[in-house]
Amino acid sequence: MTALTKLFRTTTFRLSLTYLALFSAAAAVAIFYLYWNTTVMLSRQLNQTIDAELTGLAEQYRAGGLEQLVRIVAERSGTPGNSLYLVADSDGRRVAGNLSAVTQDLWNSLGPVEFVYSRPAPGGVEKRLAFANVFRLPGGYRLIVGRDIDDRRVFARTTRQAMLWGLFVMALFGIGGGYWVSRKLLARIDAVAETTRTIMQGDLSGRLPVNGSGDELDRLSDSLNLMLVRIEQLMAGLREVSDNIAHDLKTPLNRLRNRVEAALCEPYGEAVYREALERTIEEADGLIKTFNALLSIARIEAGAGGENRERLDVSALLLDVAELYEPVAEERGLDLRAEAASPIYIHADRQLLGQAIANLIDNAIKYGAPEANGGANGSHPEVVVSARAKNGTAEIVVTDRGPGVPPIERERVLGRFVRLEASRSEPGSGLGLSLVAAVARLHGGSLRLEDNEPGLRVVLALPVDGEAMVNGAAAPSPMGAEIRPT
Repeated sequence: MTALTKLFRTTTFRLSLTYLALFSAAAAVAIFYLYWNTTVMLSRQLNQTIDAELTGLAEQYRAGGLEQLVRIVAERSGTPGNSLYLVADSDGRRVAGNLSAVTQDLWNSLGPVEFVYSRPAPGGVEKRLAFANVFRLPGGYRLIVGRDIDDRRVFARTTRQAMLWGLFVMALFGIGGGYWVSRKLLARIDAVAETTRTIMQGDLSGRLPVNGSGDELDRLSDSLNLMLVRIEQLMAGLREVSDNIAHDLKTPLNRLRNRVEAALCEPYGEAVYREALERTIEEADGLIKTFNALLSIARIEAGAGGENRERLDVSALLLDVAELYEPVAEERGLDLRAEAASPIYIHADRQLLGQAIANLIDNAIKYGAPEANGGANGSHPEVVVSARAKNGTAEIVVTDRGPGVPPIERERVLGRFVRLEASRSEPGSGLGLSLVAAVARLHGGSLRLEDNEPGLRVVLALPVDGEAMVNGAAAPSPMGAEIRPT
């Protein structure tokens, strides 16, 4: 397919031709309508003028006979204008008027008729078109009263020429404009196609070109570029997850195998085998929990989670989850306080949000306990969980007095399998905060890590309901989610 054929087959060029044809047809109809109305108006005026002259001449003829008619015709013939008169005898000789001679067809006619006559002009004689009424008078005389209408013929010819030239120029500009627009559009589409081929070859960093005009193609390119950014992030996350699974799960699997192998090498004994099996089951449960967390994060980030959203009270949900963790905090030597006085209603998935709050409290208990920070900061070990409405969002805040997270590490710890060196002594997979961040994104919110001076302050911000800050106006629905910390 040649470049010209490809250009002519574009939708833009075909649409340009279609619009050109429709506009040309509309213009032709409009011009014809104007021409027809103008012609009808001129013909009506011509007939009225001739009828008025005939009426006057008839009165003169009735009043004074042929002699007075000849005198009046002679007077009117001397007046400059487009009027034509002729009174001729039965032999065709002119008695009065400004027509010197008539053809035999005109002489034999009766009533309205168009004819061509000659008159002197600079450089010779010119033929012109006229319209007249022919009357036969007693004695074989003829009376012809008419008007020169050659200007109307010129007008008709000029109108036809203007219409044809206008349609030609319109077609020229229409085809040329369609060609130019099609070339520009085809060039942009070719650039988009080239980018898509690059992306299909595996280069996810390619982006569709944007020329900055802000037209529909720019808006489409911007939307597709955002989609490509998201796809690139997901693919990078998938590669990262694959690498993390290979590194972080290889160690527990090797440990599991070595433990079973060591048990087989030990002398036969039920107690030895039982201990080995129990520890194997414990290790397998940890692996299953890690895989479940990965599947949950992947499902949430794919947008498949949160289909069971409902209007719920964040404050009540937070108090319920905190109550479940009070015994765990006491075992770790921590004070767990929950502060949520007023109801704050949002639309969210109760189970996912409960899981996220549980993960935040679990992390705070793990890394805010005295043995986790060595009691080095000298602060009272406590975990505070609170909920508040702020600037159209519901903020769930969890604070601890542990070692905290350095500012340069706060973005990184939201990734999968990321655990700081100081936390390696604590059990876990490094997926807790990653799951919370995924839940926040699913609900259109955000997750922030801040300094608690000392310790860590985690803020989960979610958009509130349209009438969220209703203090005690609605009864919360019962807590029905299964909460399992990751």
